[in-house]
Amino acid sequence: MKPNDKISILPHDSADSGALSDVDAVMKKYDRESNVRLWDGTPKFVIRALMALFSVYCIYTTLTFRGLREITLTAFLAMILIIGYLNYPARKRDVRVNYMPWYDILIMLAGSASLFYYTFHAAKIVRQSTAITKQPLMVAMAVIAILALMELCRRSVGVPILCVVGALLVYTLSTTRFQKALYDMYYAKTGIMNTPIDVCAKYIVVFIIFGAFLERTGISNFFIQLANCVAGASAGGPAKVAVISSALCGMVSGSSVGNTVTTGSVTIPMMKRTGYRGDFAGAVEAAASTGGQIMPPIMGAAAFLMAEYMGVSYAKVALTAVLPAVLYFTGIYIAVHLEARKLGLKGIPKEQLPEFRVLVKKIYLLLPLVVLVWLVSTSTRSMAYSAAVAILVTIVVGVLNGFFYPEEKLTAVKFVDALEAGARGTITVAVACAMAGIVAGCITSTGLASRLITAIVSVSGGKPMIALFLTMLCCIVLGMGVPTTANYCIMAATCAPILTNPAIGIPRMAAHFFVFYFGIVADITPPVALAAYAGSAIAKAPPMRTAFNATRLAIAAFIVPYIFALNPAMLLVDVVGWQGVLEAALIVVTSLIGLFGVAAALNGYLFRPIHPLFRVLIAAGGLAMMVPGILTDVIGLVAVGAVVAVQHSRK
Repeated sequence: MKPNDKISILPHDSADSGALSDVDAVMKKYDRESNVRLWDGTPKFVIRALMALFSVYCIYTTLTFRGLREITLTAFLAMILIIGYLNYPARKRDVRVNYMPWYDILIMLAGSASLFYYTFHAAKIVRQSTAITKQPLMVAMAVIAILALMELCRRSVGVPILCVVGALLVYTLSTTRFQKALYDMYYAKTGIMNTPIDVCAKYIVVFIIFGAFLERTGISNFFIQLANCVAGASAGGPAKVAVISSALCGMVSGSSVGNTVTTGSVTIPMMKRTGYRGDFAGAVEAAASTGGQIMPPIMGAAAFLMAEYMGVSYAKVALTAVLPAVLYFTGIYIAVHLEARKLGLKGIPKEQLPEFRVLVKKIYLLLPLVVLVWLVSTSTRSMAYSAAVAILVTIVVGVLNGFFYPEEKLTAVKFVDALEAGARGTITVAVACAMAGIVAGCITSTGLASRLITAIVSVSGGKPMIALFLTMLCCIVLGMGVPTTANYCIMAATCAPILTNPAIGIPRMAAHFFVFYFGIVADITPPVALAAYAGSAIAKAPPMRTAFNATRLAIAAFIVPYIFALNPAMLLVDVVGWQGVLEAALIVVTSLIGLFGVAAALNGYLFRPIHPLFRVLIAAGGLAMMVPGILTDVIGLVAVGAVVAVQHSRK
């Protein structure tokens, strides 16, 4: 579903209509991917054709090319520069129909020519190794390509990631010879050509195209209607619909802000009509949409990077993510339910909800996801091949769907739209991955990672809880305003090694999931809470209040990572036999009770308003249940149970 697609469950007033009509403006303000040039007529046709061909090229090369990776990666980045500068202007206000300034054309041509030169001379450049930096022309082309990519990153991704890259480059150049630093950043596999861009060109681009095709089959609409069937009639139904639909749509969209605006244009007005405050409605959507990035099986495409970094199968990463994701969304669901009870809110009248018996007839829309998960789980084919097959299944499903629902038919125009959208979505991910590669290269070549590890281990005194807290702060700061994929790459290079250090002793899988979670929640954590600000704009509510509410609702995201870091059984790590399964189940049950206690304390309402003293008691009990150990579980259960019993008796 595109941001300007509108689905209405209830009649809406003029205020809500205004919220819906402002979707494009909100996207342009908070989502840099929406700030694109305006093309019309023949230029529009040509650029659409170029982007569609780029998507086809990416699918073809990921399936067939077996040569030097430097050839495909440099060609991939060169084409990213071309379509990137054709789409993104230097400034938001510098947009005129069919206009591209001369300096943009110059940067585009110079940057892409430098990369294409590398493409056609890759074998020779690889053989020359570090001697390549003694040639002035090769040095100039490397500098031009890096600067062109950084400028495109500023336009399409934003300034925060460039601040990190710039600071590290300055530090690297001040401690390392220029020629060596340049070789490490551009010609070697330790910089731009590092793991992030390799995974992007091999896997992520195909999955982005798959997501674009999937959206054009009407699956986002199906998810929202399904969520209405499941939870729309319950107390505060629209907010629960927002939680469920955002979890389902978010795993496909791969963008916290994009998901907030897309599903929020429907769910936020519904929540406000039901009786929720605007800042709370925007916060619910932002918290749930951000959680879509941790929702398997796709996880905003970060799952593939995690598999590559940790050297495990994609299926293992997706399976590991299930229980933490369930806890995250359950925590938000509980908070929403308690707020609805406190305000005495009702659900959507049943006669205004879609009928399940009608909706279930469209269950075939899920077939592409089922095929994808089956193929990658069984490892019968590569991930790229599996995604390509899933795209073909999506096209078939879209065509068949058109016979039953002509308005949702996958037409030739939608087909080209999907290829174009896949290419446009790849631009931001690719340049962000290139920048993440530079970050990793700077850290590796300067030895900064070891110094950071030594510093945090020294400050924490080897105590895991203190080290986890300090790492959490690093992740939130470094993750502000950075896309999901690049976010994880930076965290994996800088923060994960801190936790896996023998002095701290956190298992590798738990460490990577810990830094991934806290990098993601930066999207709802003030002061740079882009998803929350986007939600506040649709809800017409104060941005900072919305951001703090989103942080409160997503409290599970700040607690669950500590649980699986201290007790990796939740991630199903080394779970063997029935005893291991029972241990994992016990952790989930105690964590759910703990989340309930913390949510009730933050909300201040259970069966009736909770006395401040009881709020402290139930919060302490909830937190105790999340600490591994039978004693803490018993203490927590007694505290939570006592408050619930007292509240119920006074109801």
